[in-house]
Amino acid sequence: MTRIALLGATGSIGRQALDVIAANDGLKLVAATSGSTPINGLAPLTQVGGDPSELLDRAAPDIVLNATLGFAGLPATMWALERGVTLALANKESLVAAGELALAAHERGGGRLIPVDSEHSALFQCVQGGEPESIVLTASGGPFRGRTRDQLADVTADQALAHPTWSMGAKITIDSATLANKGLEVIEAHFLFGLPYDRIEVVVQPTSIVHGLVRFRDGAAIAHLGYPDMRVPISYALTYPERAPTPLPALDLTAGPLEFFVPDTETFRMLALAREAGERGGTYPCAFNAANEVAVAQFLDGRIGFLEIAVLVEEVLGRVDGSAAHSLDELYEADKQARELALDVASRRRLDGAALGADVPALPAQEQKWA
Repeated sequence: MTRIALLGATGSIGRQALDVIAANDGLKLVAATSGSTPINGLAPLTQVGGDPSELLDRAAPDIVLNATLGFAGLPATMWALERGVTLALANKESLVAAGELALAAHERGGGRLIPVDSEHSALFQCVQGGEPESIVLTASGGPFRGRTRDQLADVTADQALAHPTWSMGAKITIDSATLANKGLEVIEAHFLFGLPYDRIEVVVQPTSIVHGLVRFRDGAAIAHLGYPDMRVPISYALTYPERAPTPLPALDLTAGPLEFFVPDTETFRMLALAREAGERGGTYPCAFNAANEVAVAQFLDGRIGFLEIAVLVEEVLGRVDGSAAHSLDELYEADKQARELALDVASRRRLDGAALGADVPALPAQEQKWA
């Protein structure tokens, strides 16, 4: 019997994980947490909010499924990595922000790190075939694929939340619309697979059937295909290296064409900003994540426009120090400073009566330079 601690049990991933656990007699839920929603009768040990480390100590799980939202997932990620407990990671932000600190903890602990994001799960499965030469992350393109910047100037939160292929929480859905989510995934892939950024490609695949592709040095490529349903990567992570059955139909290969497109990083600038933050290293990825979390919250609250998300994030990245964090305390401080800067940018521009993003041109990734 595999003992599961599920963190973020009331979110989209958490609810689907509960379905997977309930359907498998070999899995037992021993602990569950949520950010703010009360938990009733799910597990022997539960917690709402706060650092889950003490709860995890008491639960002694075999697997920690970290589906906590955002940077708040960092304590659970580090708890599992340091102790060598298998970490099924659906919280990309903690790996993006912690970076080298997380990799060092993983090396000390010696446990398994199995990604749950559909794209990284796909890549993880594909690399079982050998050492990758490069990897390809796929993006749906979100609800605004093909639109120009002018067409995006007045889009609403409701429009941005209407994802064409996935049913997800509000934060990740907005990130998908801006392509910030794909940017976070580029940084996550860098740490998960140990590849430089110039060997991590992103393409748009609108139907979300191809979840990832790995290229090998002999010219071969292996892709992972399947319907867009998170129960598949969740089940894979919880039962690895076995594969448990899921209630999905077999993929119909004749249902439609598989088309791929180059992402428009001039219109959707968050992908380029994320890549540059990753390439700069240090705490720039942490700052990118922090500023984006603040910007998305501001957009959902109606305080800034859709295009202003990228402008806010870029200004924060131009103002932070970005030097490497040598401890978790330093990382928390970098996250705090970036959030404070993001709030200051949004507040100052509103008070000045200036629209965020006014007179700010879209730049290709190679031309973006921060002070």
